[in-house]
Amino acid sequence: MYEKKHLAAVMLSMLLVLSLLLGGCGNQDTVAGAGYQVTDDQGTVVNFKEKPKRIVSLTMSTDNILLGLVKPDRVVCANVLVDDPVSSNIVELGKDIPNKVRHPKVEEILAMEPDLVIAANWGDIDYVESLRNMGINVVVVKGAKNLQEIRDNISLIAASVGEPERGTRLIGMMDDRLAEIKAKVDKIPQEQRKRVLLISLMSNYGGKDCIYDDACTLAGVTNCLSEYGLQRGDKLTKEMMVQMDPDIIFLPTYNAHGTFDIQGFRDKYMKDPALQQMKAIQAGSIKEPRDAYIYTASQDFCFAVQEIAYTVYGDEFRLEDQQHLSAVE
Repeated sequence: MYEKKHLAAVMLSMLLVLSLLLGGCGNQDTVAGAGYQVTDDQGTVVNFKEKPKRIVSLTMSTDNILLGLVKPDRVVCANVLVDDPVSSNIVELGKDIPNKVRHPKVEEILAMEPDLVIAANWGDIDYVESLRNMGINVVVVKGAKNLQEIRDNISLIAASVGEPERGTRLIGMMDDRLAEIKAKVDKIPQEQRKRVLLISLMSNYGGKDCIYDDACTLAGVTNCLSEYGLQRGDKLTKEMMVQMDPDIIFLPTYNAHGTFDIQGFRDKYMKDPALQQMKAIQAGSIKEPRDAYIYTASQDFCFAVQEIAYTVYGDEFRLEDQQHLSAVE
C-alpha cells in the first residue's frame, strides 16, 4: 500500500513540474488552441484568446511584415499605398485586402471590427489608447531605425498573430539573403565604391539613425547624408548638396497612384542653375532606385540593400520587380 501511495505521489510531482516548465516557456509563445499574450513596444501586455483573423495594419512596413506571416484573408485593412506599383512590392497581395487607408479615424477602424490593430510608434498615435479603451487589441511596434529593430518587429508581429515560428523563419530568410549580397559586395574594391546622395520627399529619411543608412553600408556605398553628419529629420539644403558633391544622385519615384507631380519635384533640383556644377549632374549620374524597395523597414530590407547595389554597381546585383519574402506556406 505504501509503495502505491509513494508511486502516485511521485507521478503527481512529476506532472506538476512538467506543467510549470511548459507554462514558463515565454510570454510570446503561442500554443495551438490556447490563449497567449505579447508585450508590445510601449510595454503594454496584450492578451489574445485565439489567433486574430481580422487584422488592421496602418503602415507599409507593417503591411509587408504582416503579409510575410499570414495570408491576405486574415487582413481587413492595410496602408493606402499597398497596391501602388511605384510604392509597394506586394501589389498582388494588396489587391485582396478590402480596405486601404492613410490616416483613418477611430470610428473607421472600429467599423472594420478588427481583433488586432498593428500600429507604429511614430506620428500621432493618440488613437491607440482610444481603441484599447474600447476593447480592441492594439500592438505598437517600433518605427525601425536599424536592422535589429526590423528583427524585433518581425518577432513581435509574428507573436501577435500567433505565428512565432514563421517569424523566426522569416528573419532567417532575410539574413540568408543579406549574407548572399554581402559576399558580392565584399568583392568590390574600395577605390571603385561610390558616394551616393538621396533626395527624398521625406525630410526625416536618409541620414544617420535611419534604416536607409544601414542599407547603404551593406550595399557598399557611402551615404552622403550620413557622411555630412545629417540626422533623421535634418533638412537637406542645396548648399549642402554642392558641398557633398556625390558621385551619384538618387531621385524619388513616388507618385501616390499618379496624383503627385513627382517630375515637378525632381525638376526643382535637377534644373536649378546653382546645382549644375555638381559632378553627378554634369556626368548624368542620376538614378531612380525603386521606392518600393529602398523605403521598406520589413524583412524586405534585404531587397533595399540589393536595389541600392544594383542601381550603383549593375547586373551582378540584378533585382526583379515585386520581390517579397514570405514564410506563409
